Amino acid sequence: MTEQTPVIEIRNLHKAYGALEVIKGVDITAHKGDVVSLIGSSGSGKSTILRCANLLEESQQGDILFKGEPVKWRGEGLNRHPADQKQVLRIRTNLSMIFQQFNLWAHMTILQNVMEAPVTVLGRDRADVEDKARHYLDKVGIGDKCDVYPAQLSGGQQQRAAIARGLCMEPEALLFDEPTSALDPELEQEVVKVIKDLATEGRTMMIVTHDMKMAADVSDHVVFLHQGLIEEEGAPDTLFGAPKSERLQQFLSSTMAA
Repeated sequence: MTEQTPVIEIRNLHKAYGALEVIKGVDITAHKGDVVSLIGSSGSGKSTILRCANLLEESQQGDILFKGEPVKWRGEGLNRHPADQKQVLRIRTNLSMIFQQFNLWAHMTILQNVMEAPVTVLGRDRADVEDKARHYLDKVGIGDKCDVYPAQLSGGQQQRAAIARGLCMEPEALLFDEPTSALDPELEQEVVKVIKDLATEGRTMMIVTHDMKMAADVSDHVVFLHQGLIEEEGAPDTLFGAPKSERLQQFLSSTMAA
């Protein structure tokens, strides 16, 4: 991989659920250090693209490349599946996904939650992982919550724990799927601050979000999706400051007014 090789590259992606085609030929690229935000109304395909990139969903056509390495497929169309499960595992462990619903293990402490995947999936040394886990929990501002359980935390604290868990895998990129939409506005700002801090560190991120202010503040590139296609894309200043398409203008006027 050279400096010019994207961390994530999606080419001509198509995704269908039976006869319903939800992604209709999309190209998205994230180079090292890029923050790419996907915006659009519900049902536009944002989260589906993210799940396809992480191979949590199977796409029917197009290429997905991770650090220049294409995903290997067998079969075609609705019968297309990844051909190499070891490759799938390797890619997934390098693309940490942070979900809308925090998905923390209720029976484990916050520290145990953050340590679990590096120890069990990657086979890393437990003592080393614990040091890293404590470091990342400090980084997201909840280092004092190591020994409590998820139910004892606010939603914002749980989401920050989920981000620390993703960071502890030391991935090549972080994928955020509506990371603040389950939170009330005050708790949302806690999580936005963490994401902004990560952006300033030069971490590669793809973010599906309904928060236009966050997208404008943290992104290098914004992609507006409409009905499974890219309607418009570009730098945040251009996209939010001078939208060209009528559909994007309508979307921004309704979301900014909300």
